Amino acid sequence: MGEFTVGDEEFLLDGRPVRLLSGALHYFRVHESQWGHRLAMLRAMGLNCVETYVPWNLHEPRPGGYEDVGALGRFLDAARAAGLWAIVRPGPYICAEWENGGLPHWLTGPLGRRARTCDAEYLEHVDRWFRVLLPQVAERGIDRGGPVVMVQVENEYGSYGTDRSYLEHLAGLVRSCGITVPLFTSDGPEDHMLSGGSLPGVLATANFGSGAREAFEVLRRHQPSGPLMCMEFWCGWFDHWGTDHVARDAGDAAATLEEILACGASVNIYMAHGGTNFAGWSGANRAGELHVGALEPTVTSYDYDAPIDEAGRPTEKFWRFREVLAKYQEGRPVPELPPEPVELAGLYVAAGDGVVGDGPAGACGVVMDGWAGLGEVLDVLGGAERESPVPPTFEELDVDRGLVRYRLDVPGPRQPYALGVLGLRDVATVYVDGVRAGVLDTEDATLPDLVPGGVAVELWVESLGRVNYGPRGGESKGITGGVLHERQYLHGVRARGLRLDAFASPEAVGRVPFGPAGVAGAVGLHRGCVELPGAPGSAAYAWLQLPGWGRGFVWVNGFCLGRYWGVGPQGGLYVPGAVLRGGGNEVWVLELAGPA
Repeated sequence: MGEFTVGDEEFLLDGRPVRLLSGALHYFRVHESQWGHRLAMLRAMGLNCVETYVPWNLHEPRPGGYEDVGALGRFLDAARAAGLWAIVRPGPYICAEWENGGLPHWLTGPLGRRARTCDAEYLEHVDRWFRVLLPQVAERGIDRGGPVVMVQVENEYGSYGTDRSYLEHLAGLVRSCGITVPLFTSDGPEDHMLSGGSLPGVLATANFGSGAREAFEVLRRHQPSGPLMCMEFWCGWFDHWGTDHVARDAGDAAATLEEILACGASVNIYMAHGGTNFAGWSGANRAGELHVGALEPTVTSYDYDAPIDEAGRPTEKFWRFREVLAKYQEGRPVPELPPEPVELAGLYVAAGDGVVGDGPAGACGVVMDGWAGLGEVLDVLGGAERESPVPPTFEELDVDRGLVRYRLDVPGPRQPYALGVLGLRDVATVYVDGVRAGVLDTEDATLPDLVPGGVAVELWVESLGRVNYGPRGGESKGITGGVLHERQYLHGVRARGLRLDAFASPEAVGRVPFGPAGVAGAVGLHRGCVELPGAPGSAAYAWLQLPGWGRGFVWVNGFCLGRYWGVGPQGGLYVPGAVLRGGGNEVWVLELAGPA
């Protein structure tokens, strides 16, 4: 046990000055079987601490329905076993390029802009959640023999709002849940962000990727004393679908790390190891300086151009950071690296009709043996159909990740008119009398061809990820306005949702009426198998490629790898070795885009 405190100039452990050399590693983006290896990699880089967020929506998918909340405690135990301290950032909002910034869809749907304020209904949910989550953090405080040295209050609140009462409530709530270690806030090094997001008596820290001296000067204007810390040193960045891959020069990043430490500050490298946005949990951003423009969905990989890559391997940035951090080890040598994970032969999804087709040399092809149309899949795995005058949103249908089918009829007789959608989020594939009529992908969109009266219209709408940062965070998905024929709203909508987690049960998927293998890229659920010679184990990994496919989701042995999309920049999907097995491995591909 020890006492970790915030001194006048430095952090103190039992009265002795210490510097936090931390790295971000999110337990929910790394398969649990690989936690030990990734934590050992942090130690080998020269770090003494690990930082993690906690995504509320992952652990409470429905109000009062909790799933594996204890994963955080297990991760903190793994950190302690690896010889690392821990910083916990429980939210309730986390950003993190994660779906909805970690806030549950069932919360932001009805509350809207009341979230992240002192609104009584919002706080009632937060209070309940923190009282479930935080006791495991409290009992693992460093003063109780655990690894946790600090806990964050909210997250970058100064980039969002100015509700001081809300922050004060959260700080009191965290303390009432038994947290006895120091609290902190983190914000960008801007006056309005630090004044909006900090609290008297709570350590303020700064988030930035360069210009350390200038950033700390701004922080000192708001906090004349106390340890300096960069809580997020952005050593890389994340990617959006349809853009170029973002990378940062290793030498430039190492120079900024050196500058931070030369200022006498502590640091948290964001990200030390990024991992993967499994199961469609990638968030999205809005373009523009004020983050109110076009939707920019985040890719499945969260590699982040981090020093430890998505597969757990050291990069050039790792070695450059290790050289810098070696100077701050207080006379102790930097630990050696654990064994590098073993890369298996690549996997690729074959063409249909049971033909393996041409794949990369040495790769294992997935042979498809079944296909079912989206309507058949919806009949088995979808929710109940709901009839209403106007289109319900995803939130009203209790769909977090997935898609919704909207059905309606165009009255007749009438002449053909343009058919459009107001408030579309995010992509709709439209069928008129069963024939594909086009794809709409802007908020206010219109089909290219006129639509006559007396026809049936289906719109299959997919969410590409809820916004995780900025003033449009928490916005609803689906058709949030209405469907127009000329200027007239079409009423009488039948809507039915298909959640991604409906595929979590192999028994449920087994009830889907698969027919013979379909053509690769056909909209619907494809089923196949790939043979592997031996049990890979957690130390191994593979990349799965889907050449020529459009957009959708992939499962291996029931484990959802996440979204694929032919627009790039991401190529293959990361497959943890622990989800593979020797012999036959079942693969499902849910193709949603279909032919161009």
